[in-house]
Amino acid sequence: MSKVPKRPAVVMPTVAEDKAITVAAKADPDAQPLTPKQLQAMVPLKAVRGRPKSDNKKLLVSVRYSPEVVAYFKSTGEGWQSRMDGVLQQYVARHSRRA
Repeated sequence: MSKVPKRPAVVMPTVAEDKAITVAAKADPDAQPLTPKQLQAMVPLKAVRGRPKSDNKKLLVSVRYSPEVVAYFKSTGEGWQSRMDGVLQQYVARHSRRA
């Protein structure tokens, strides 16, 4: 059993070091502080993570298919579940016109 190495301790700058860092940052033309307008326009990272929300939400259901059906669609590669959904949508479209 190997030991997990401890994280190195975070050493915070002293007040004098922090002031020196701030002065150096403000003197750098490529690192100017954000304006109040820019700060207000910022969006929290968790609000923009992941896929965009779809207008066509799908339902999560539990369905049992025969092993042959699942094996066939899985053999078609990545995206097999979407292809299966497409086949079922075609079926619904064909059979709902007759009603």
